[in-house]
Amino acid sequence: MVSSEQRRRQLAREKYERQMERRVAAQAARKRRNTILGASLAVVVLAGGGAAVGTGVFSSDDKGKNDTAAAQAAPTQAVPTQPAAPTRKPVEGCTDPAPGKPNGKQWQAEPAMTVDAAGAYTATLDTNCGKVTIALDAAKAPHTVNSFAFLSGEQYFDHTKCHRLTTNGIFVLQCGDPTASATSPGGSGGPGYKFADENLTGATYPAGTVAMANSGPGTNGSQFFLVYKDTQLDPKYTPFGKITGGLDVLQKIAAAGTLEGRPDGHPMADVTLNSVTTAKG
Repeated sequence: MVSSEQRRRQLAREKYERQMERRVAAQAARKRRNTILGASLAVVVLAGGGAAVGTGVFSSDDKGKNDTAAAQAAPTQAVPTQPAAPTRKPVEGCTDPAPGKPNGKQWQAEPAMTVDAAGAYTATLDTNCGKVTIALDAAKAPHTVNSFAFLSGEQYFDHTKCHRLTTNGIFVLQCGDPTASATSPGGSGGPGYKFADENLTGATYPAGTVAMANSGPGTNGSQFFLVYKDTQLDPKYTPFGKITGGLDVLQKIAAAGTLEGRPDGHPMADVTLNSVTTAKG
């Protein structure tokens, strides 16, 4: 027979065992909850880290660091020091460009032929550094001269920049891109149409040559280059004219070098075609 004291001790022991079971169960529940929270936090940190890398907040050197620490104190990326902007210096004989901006007209197809292949045509480039005159060769490059005459008649070249000067290897000033500026390389603008190459057989590029710039066969548009010193080039660029006046203007522009101080860049002179005209005769 169980005494009252033994019964009391049994009840106390059972109560203690129930308390311990509840405590163990509570600890297990907390452990499971902490595990879930830890996994969720890891997902948040990884997602945040991925977004940060995409936006440049974290540098590549942060890969592999403790994610939790990164989440608590995300470092900010230092702003890189920008190189000083090149300083444009005055060039003798050059003035401020005439006010205005390119009209940026676009056409879907090469203009209809209107030039007389047997006729003589003269183009005049009125630049802010002086005037350049060109005898256009309609006999050997009729489509090119026709396009040039059409674009100049549409005032397409007016207020455009001559955006590229090369002073080593090849010696040219490149013009005719309405999207070019004095601060961006440009070189990709055109009238919306392209036309075939001409006059390439035996083509050479001595000083005074005017030829089309292109990005490959049959991609002529509006960009052209003026050769101010004998240049060796493969016969891939349609020659369509000869400079008859103003070669000294180009040589003066070239002597001032590029804005960036490199052999290929923007002219130091902010060369702008104030107006371009083409006339028969």
